[in-house]
Amino acid sequence: MTLARLAAAALATAAALAHAYPLDAYESTGIRRLEGLRLANEGKVRDVKQPPGAMLPLADVDLRLVGKTWDLPAPDPQFTRQVQALLDGGMDQYGLGVLDLADPDHPRYAEHRGDHKQNVGSVGKIAVALALFQALADLHPNDTAARMKLLQSTTVTADGFSQWDHHTVRFYDPATKKLVRRTIQPGDRASLLEYVDWMLSPSSNSAAGMVMREAMLVRQYGTAYPPPEPEIKRFFAETPKKDLTALFERTFFEPITRNGLDLDQLRQASFFTATGKRLVPGPGESYGTARELMRYLLRVEQGRLVDEWSSREIKRLLYVTERRIRYASSPALANAAVYFKSGSLWKCSRPGACGEYRGDVENYMNSIAIVEAPAATREQYYMVTLVTNVLRKNSAAEHQGLGTRIQKLMAQPPRPLAK
Repeated sequence: MTLARLAAAALATAAALAHAYPLDAYESTGIRRLEGLRLANEGKVRDVKQPPGAMLPLADVDLRLVGKTWDLPAPDPQFTRQVQALLDGGMDQYGLGVLDLADPDHPRYAEHRGDHKQNVGSVGKIAVALALFQALADLHPNDTAARMKLLQSTTVTADGFSQWDHHTVRFYDPATKKLVRRTIQPGDRASLLEYVDWMLSPSSNSAAGMVMREAMLVRQYGTAYPPPEPEIKRFFAETPKKDLTALFERTFFEPITRNGLDLDQLRQASFFTATGKRLVPGPGESYGTARELMRYLLRVEQGRLVDEWSSREIKRLLYVTERRIRYASSPALANAAVYFKSGSLWKCSRPGACGEYRGDVENYMNSIAIVEAPAATREQYYMVTLVTNVLRKNSAAEHQGLGTRIQKLMAQPPRPLAK
C-alpha cells in the first residue's frame, strides 16, 4: 500500500472511530440498543464492544451499486475452482456463491450447487424484511419520510405471535442507562423499527413473529394502519383461516416475484413462532438457494429491492453491530464491515447422538454476507451465500473457517479471468 493510501486509511479509521455506527444512529432511528452499544464502546455500559469493522459512520453504510442493473454473471470456471478448493468436506454438502465486486464493472462469480434448495432457517427473515418494506412502499409510494415515521412511531406490543423463543434481545433504557438482556415477553412494547432490528440483529424469532404480524396488518388495513390492539385481536380471531393464509401469501410471496426473484428458489412460508403458525397456517415449505440469496443481496446493493430507500434501510439493518457469530465471527473479518444474516436447523437421530450445530440427520447452516474489507478502505468487496448440510461437524465453526479462507482468497490479487 502506498503512503498516500496508508494516510487515507488512517484518516478514514479515525473518522469512523470518532463518529462510529452505531454510535450516531440512535438519534435518527430511535433504536435504543444502539445507544447502549455506543456507551459500551466508551466503557460506560457493561456490554460487548464492537470490532473495528462494525464502527462505520451511518453515512458510510450505503449502497455501492446504484445505477447498475446487471444480473448475476455466469460462473467463472477458474474462480469457481479456487472457491471449491476451500471446502472442507463432501462437495455435495455445500451450496455456495461468491460474487467478487472489487471491480463492479467486471464482477467475478463463483458458484457450487447454486440451485441446491433447503430450509434456510433464520435467513428467511430477509424475506420478512422485504415484505414489510414492500407493504410500506405500496402504502406511501412517493413518501419515504412517511414510511420511516410509521416504522419509528408505531408502537408494537408483543402478544401471542411472539411466543416463544430462546433468543435474548437488548432492552436498553437511555434515561437510566440500564441494560437488560432477556427474551421477549407478551406485553413488551417497542417501535416497529426496533422489532425489525431485533428480528435481524440477534435473530429473535419472537420479534420476527411480531414483524410478520405487522406486515400482514399493513397489507390488510392500508391507510388505517396501525389498528388498535382490540381490532388486531378481533381480526386474527374472527377471520377464517383460509383468508389469513391468502393474506399471508399476498404479504410474503408477492414481493418476492414483484422484485424479480424466483419464488421457487426463495420463500418464507410460515411464521417463526409456534403460536404464529397456529394462528395463521402457512402455505407450504420454506426454502432458499445460494443463487437466489445472492440475487437478493445483489438487488439490495443495486437499490432495486423495492426501491433505493428500502434497499438502503435493509442493508443498514443487516450491518453487524451485535455479537458476531458463525461466518461473521471469523477473526479475518474483524476489520471488515459485514452485512450478515445466518440461520440453522439441526436434528439428531437419537438423544445424545449429536449436539447443537452437529446434527447427524440434518445439520443445516446457512449464511449470507456482504463484506467490505477493511472497512476503512474497502479494498475487498464481495458477497457470499452459503447453504450447507455438513453432518456431525460443528457447522458454526465450519462457516467461521470458510469465512477465514474466503477472505484470504479475496485479499489476493485476482488472477486473469478465464477465457
